Amino acid sequence: MSENDFIILDESDAQDGGKDQEGSEKKDGGKEVVSSGQNRSGEKEDGYEKICFICHRPESVTGRMIDLPNNITVCPDCMQRSFDAMTNGSVDLNRLMNIPGVQFLNMSDLENMQPRQQKIKKKKEKPKEFHQLDIRNIPAPHKIKARLDEYVVGQEYAKKAMSVAVYNHYKRVATDTMDDIEIEKSNMLMIGPTGSGKTYLVKTLARLLDVPLAITDATSLTEAGYIGDDIESVVSKLLAAADNDVEKAEQGIIFIDEIDKIAKKRNSNQRDVSGESVQQGMLKLLEGSEVEVPVGANSKNAMVPLTTVNTKNILFICGGAFPDLEEIIRERLSKKTSMGFNAELKDKYEHDKDILSKVTVEDLRKFGMIPEFLGRLPIIFTLKGLDKDMLVKILKEPKNAILKQYQKLLALDEVKLEFDDGALEAIAEKAMEKDTGARALRAIIEEFMLDIMYEIPKDDSIGAVTITREYIEGTGGPIIELRGQEVPRLGAGSH
Repeated sequence: MSENDFIILDESDAQDGGKDQEGSEKKDGGKEVVSSGQNRSGEKEDGYEKICFICHRPESVTGRMIDLPNNITVCPDCMQRSFDAMTNGSVDLNRLMNIPGVQFLNMSDLENMQPRQQKIKKKKEKPKEFHQLDIRNIPAPHKIKARLDEYVVGQEYAKKAMSVAVYNHYKRVATDTMDDIEIEKSNMLMIGPTGSGKTYLVKTLARLLDVPLAITDATSLTEAGYIGDDIESVVSKLLAAADNDVEKAEQGIIFIDEIDKIAKKRNSNQRDVSGESVQQGMLKLLEGSEVEVPVGANSKNAMVPLTTVNTKNILFICGGAFPDLEEIIRERLSKKTSMGFNAELKDKYEHDKDILSKVTVEDLRKFGMIPEFLGRLPIIFTLKGLDKDMLVKILKEPKNAILKQYQKLLALDEVKLEFDDGALEAIAEKAMEKDTGARALRAIIEEFMLDIMYEIPKDDSIGAVTITREYIEGTGGPIIELRGQEVPRLGAGSH
C-alpha cells in the first residue's frame, strides 16, 4: 500500500469496537491508544519502534502511533486521512471499490499479519556533548592560531584575525557582564578565491572550541513568502546541530557561505527576492535578536513546535569568493595614477596577485553589499590565492594531508608509499592549471593513484612504492620496491 492508501473498516468491525477481547472499554472511537514504546500489555518494547501499516514510516517520524487490533499500528496522518475520506462526503464508497491503491480491509483479513513487520530497530544515537564555556578555559589567540597551523597551510593574517575575533567573542559570552561597557559582537567577513580554505578554517575552529557549528549556504535564502529558505532557517540548523538545546545553540557559530551571491543585482528592474532584501532581513539576526525557529524542521507550520533563540551571543562568520571584486579594487586604485616623476603607473596593479588584500568597505558596497549589512560585520579579512609552494605544503604538511591519508591506506597493506619532490611539484603545477585551489589536488592524486591502489593488493611481495615526476607527467612509471630488491613497475600511460 502506498502513502495515499486509505484504511476503511467494515461497519461490523466498528460496531463491536466498543470493547476489546478482554471486555475493557476502548478509547478514541473504538481504538485503544497505547503510548509510544509500550505494547498492548503495557510492557516496554526495548530497542524497537512501531511502523505505520499504511505508509511504513517509523514512530520517530510520525509521532505516537494508534494501535488497532491484531498488533496493527497506524500513524495519526493516515488515520485522519482515512476518516476524512469517509466523512466529508466527497468520496463515493461504491466507486472506490474499483480504484487501484484503495483497499477495503476487514479486521478478519488482518489476523494473519505478523507483528514483527510492525517493528523497526531504533538507531542508537549518542547525544552530542558540549562543555560549558569557562573564561579560564578559553584558549588564548596564539594557542588557537597554533592549532589552526596544524591543519591549514599559509593564510597567516586570516588565522590571526580569526583567532583574536573568536577569543574576544567568547570572552564576551563567558563573562556576560554588561554593566557599563557593552562589548559588541565580533562577526567576521572572509573574502578569498575558491579553494583557499574558508570553510576548512571555520570547521577546524569549531572542532577546536568544541561548540555547535552550522554551515549554511546563502544561495538558497530568499525573502519571506517566496520559495526557498527563510532567513531564520540558518538559526534552525544551528539548533539542530546543538541537539535542540537552546542554551548550547546560543553559544554556537553560524558560517554563511557564498555570501557574495546575495549582493544587489545591478541594472535590474525586477524584484530582487534573493539579493538586497535578504541582506536587510539578516540585519537583526547579525546584531542580536530573539528569533522564533521550528524545532526539528526547516520550515514553520502548524505541526511543528517553535522555540525562541536569542542570537546575541551567536558568532556569525560570512565567507565568499566575490568574483570580479579585484576589478573594482583595480579601478579604484588606478584612479590615483598620475603623470610625472614618482607617479604610479596604470598597469601597476594589473598583475598584482595580492590585490584582494587592498579591499575596502567602499569596494564591497560597490560590489552590491548594503552599508547596514557591512556595518554588522566589523572584522573583514582576505585569504590569499594558493601558489605552487603553498600547494606542495598542503599536500604533505597538515595533520590530515592527502599524502598522509594514502600512506596510511597503503600501510594497512604493509606497503610504504613515498612521493619524491619532483612528483609533488608536478601535481601542484597541474592543480594550478585547474584554478580551483586546494580542491584540485585531491582529484589529481585520485587519478594517478587509481592503478597503484588497484595493483598493490594483488602482489604480497611489494614492499614500497615511490611516485616520481615522470609518472605524473606520463613519461615513466613509479618505482616499485619488492621486499629485498628494487624493480620498476607500472609503466607510463597505465593510469
